[in-house]
Amino acid sequence: MVSRTTSLALASSLLILSACQSQPTATTPSPEATSAAPATDTRQKRAIKVNPSWLLQGDNAPLTMAIQNGYFASEGLDVTIERGYGSADTITKVAAGQFDIGFGDLYSMIEFNAKNPNDAVVAVAVPYNRSPFSIVTLKSSGIDDPKELEGKKLGAPAGDAPRKLWPVFAQQVGVQPDSVEWITMEPKLRETFLVKGDVDAVSGFVTSVVPSLAKAGKSTDDLNIFYYTENGLELYGNAILVKKSFLEQNPDLVRGFLRAYFKGLQDTLKDPTAGLESVVKAGDALMDKNAEKTRLQIAIDRLYITPEVESVGLGGVDSARLEKTVAQVAKGFNLPVPPLDQVFNDSFLPPKAERALPPASERKPLS
Repeated sequence: MVSRTTSLALASSLLILSACQSQPTATTPSPEATSAAPATDTRQKRAIKVNPSWLLQGDNAPLTMAIQNGYFASEGLDVTIERGYGSADTITKVAAGQFDIGFGDLYSMIEFNAKNPNDAVVAVAVPYNRSPFSIVTLKSSGIDDPKELEGKKLGAPAGDAPRKLWPVFAQQVGVQPDSVEWITMEPKLRETFLVKGDVDAVSGFVTSVVPSLAKAGKSTDDLNIFYYTENGLELYGNAILVKKSFLEQNPDLVRGFLRAYFKGLQDTLKDPTAGLESVVKAGDALMDKNAEKTRLQIAIDRLYITPEVESVGLGGVDSARLEKTVAQVAKGFNLPVPPLDQVFNDSFLPPKAERALPPASERKPLS
């Protein structure tokens, strides 16, 4: 849990970042919320709450850039960002109406919708074109192949999305899913358990695990990283999620949010250093800039920029790929395969030309 002092620092940073004062709204953010006020009077703007699925981090730069550059304000939106506690928690809270918009795992959403059809959530954009799901071991463990995970101790928080998909990953790599022992810990202790040898491997987002291990003195040369996307599961990464009933009631709001977000993503890809600075300004005093730089660089290299994005545009998907992965996950969870239009609704996306991947010549390196 973020302390009140840390949360207030986070809120103050974004208030300064947007260079004006917010007016009171009908929605009062919690002490952990990050409120962003546009550079004009906000009394006529719609207050919305956004959950990024975890702490504000480097790969959230598109959000903070869209705030900083006034894109949400131009759409009539007064955005509040509040930290999350993992995809499963975010999906549950979006479905409950605690957040208007969330960033979460498509495949955890499928499981949630199957169990909660009256509170179904749907993806309206998929900015993370590849999944960051991974199993990470230390090379010193001698585990050099995913098949060698059989019989080992794996660690992760209870709600960890890659952990939830472990049975599907295990089937793909030829490991009996129930042959491993899962050790549950608080998210902040996951990498500590690995370094201390309390577990043989951990599951998690590579954007979370690798920067945390770097803080513990471990470089990528010390690690074996088994990406789900390189082991039979061409999964998409986090999507922008909304409750179906909210989407039906607020179509223009969702369209405006997406227009602003993708402008922020394009700005981040053009100038990732500026994107990093916007996150650091919005973050609290405990934020480690070097860790966030690593996180953002991984996101740029592996999640945002891919050959498929050149074709479908930022936030779009390849229908055949999505259909295949949805079927894989549904089978792994022993669920009926949902129709694609119940998983992803692309009709609220900006035109492809407005969410094109910036040309390589326009992309500055992250420094």
